[in-house]
Amino acid sequence: MAKDFDELEDSNRSANASIHEVSDPARRLWLRAGAGAAGLGWLSTLGLASCASGGGAGSAGPSLGFEGLPPSTADAVRVPLGYVAQVLAPWGEPLGIAGAAMPAWKPDASNSAAEQALQMGMHHDGLDFFALAEGGAGSNRGLLAINHEYTDDGLLHPGGQTPWTPEKVRKAQAAHGIAVIEVERQAGGWQMVRPSKYARRITGNTPFAIGGPAAGHAMMQTAADPAGRTVLGTLGNCASSKTPWGTYLSGEENWANYFTAADTPTAHERRWGIRKATWYRWPEHDERFDTVRHPNEPNRFGWVVEVDPMDPTSTPVKRSALGRAAHEGAWVAVTKSGRAVVYSGEDAAFEYIYKFVSRDAIRPARTGVSAAKANADLLDHGTLYVARFDRDGRGRWLPLVHGSGPLTAANGFADQGEVLIKARQASDLLGATKMDRPEWLAIDERSGWVYCTLTNNSRRGQAGFPGVDAANPRAANVMGHIIRWKEDGDFDGPGMAWNHLLLAGDPANTDEANRGNIRGDAFGSPDTIAFDPRGLLWVGTDVSSRTINKGPYERLGNNSLLACNPVSGEVRRFLTGPVGCEITGATWTPDGRTMFVNIQHPGESPGDRSDPTQPSRFSRWPDNAPGSRPRSATLAIWRQDGGVVGG
Repeated sequence: MAKDFDELEDSNRSANASIHEVSDPARRLWLRAGAGAAGLGWLSTLGLASCASGGGAGSAGPSLGFEGLPPSTADAVRVPLGYVAQVLAPWGEPLGIAGAAMPAWKPDASNSAAEQALQMGMHHDGLDFFALAEGGAGSNRGLLAINHEYTDDGLLHPGGQTPWTPEKVRKAQAAHGIAVIEVERQAGGWQMVRPSKYARRITGNTPFAIGGPAAGHAMMQTAADPAGRTVLGTLGNCASSKTPWGTYLSGEENWANYFTAADTPTAHERRWGIRKATWYRWPEHDERFDTVRHPNEPNRFGWVVEVDPMDPTSTPVKRSALGRAAHEGAWVAVTKSGRAVVYSGEDAAFEYIYKFVSRDAIRPARTGVSAAKANADLLDHGTLYVARFDRDGRGRWLPLVHGSGPLTAANGFADQGEVLIKARQASDLLGATKMDRPEWLAIDERSGWVYCTLTNNSRRGQAGFPGVDAANPRAANVMGHIIRWKEDGDFDGPGMAWNHLLLAGDPANTDEANRGNIRGDAFGSPDTIAFDPRGLLWVGTDVSSRTINKGPYERLGNNSLLACNPVSGEVRRFLTGPVGCEITGATWTPDGRTMFVNIQHPGESPGDRSDPTQPSRFSRWPDNAPGSRPRSATLAIWRQDGGVVGG
């Protein structure tokens, strides 16, 4: 997410895969049935498929049982009448790790690096709920695993980056990563359980194991880790998901921005967006982020990481078999034979959508061994594919397998480990479809449809960049869209049928390209997407602070969370966030009566997120006190009458 970062991605400017281009991009604004989509029953005037693709109340889909909110520019969280939104876990809140201190948040942000490592990190992103009991009790107490994507140094440190010190680098690294907290529903709402034997902080310096074909590879070896099997830290953690075996998957997204290269980067570094300039100044006091001294260190980031939230002593793992990318996240479907299929995308302009099919079936828990432990190496063995979306409404999954097609030593791939480390270059050679920033995915296992948000891509069709294609039909795509597909036969099928759920936009916009075809409340830049227990599809938006409430976004207000009936296509605004924020992550208790969602980077400054020398001038949420610093936070949301959220 962190959209201002992603807009700068320009490492894939090539115009290959011309087979996807269409001569008349306007014709894709109103979708028609292609040869591979016959029988889907298109509603051509809406660009929405009428097939029963969602769960819930029969063929009509799940109901939208609330009155949609109007757009808002207030520095506040707003939810429909009859709902409560509680700030549960803001940046700086102590986790309550068993046996450790609980340092209180200091409003002037003067907490030390050591204290930050015991507190909620900065800029909450993906999150998931893990019940601690079976049945109804599981909806009253559980764990939240939460990503902390990046930091704003102007907010994190008194005085910002002036002066820049080793302690400030350590504190920034401690504010990254993942938090696991225990939460409980009580009479007045939700509370963090402190101390908790489950509470844990994983930071930019926590040891990670490397699993899969890249473990021990020569391109993963460094002076500090000559074996190439242990990495310190995880960075840029964005979207997340819960696996069927009870673990947490988190994607490393904007990791390239922590490294600095030589004046002339290598071709490999350029393809991954690593330049001499860096958005952070870590290399000044932590030399492992200097690729001149440590050229292999960047290869150790960009992976999907797996964490067992139930075991705070476990070592998290980077799953190299899923491929290296600017991973937004990863989501698991299960085939009829019990194998795991992991979908992922990378949130960067003109990059790709992937799926991984496990070699083995998911193993059940057994006496004394949890399902997480039984499947400790499940994601280390299998086949990775990249998507090609064709103009006829059909698509293919292209295997990223060493020796297959052009993926040979002669083309720079010595072995399977190198194919995975250089997944972008491999996907380039295979002719995969360059997408408009694929972000979150959501899997409706009842219908078999897989959904992906394509947030935007203002460079689509511009000089020197790839043109429009069937899957990405708008030039200068500032509004984004949602694509979906259904595999042939099962989730591990080699082909698929695809269409667009919707093209985001504002129907009142005078520019036809930015109107979209939404039925209901207007929005743009879809990001978070998730199904609730009833089969209602929820969409969070991430409009850049540089464009929010301007131009085509002038009527849409602050970023918001919307509910969508995936059958009818109706969209309704459920939550509006404070000034400058992004709405991200959505997870539910099993009974669907509490939703947890994250408010990220409130007060983000136009163009450069927040001023690196001072606290934000744009928001005081959630503390709302004079001079207070805006704080990302997790919300708990419920209906006052105890009903199902959104119903």
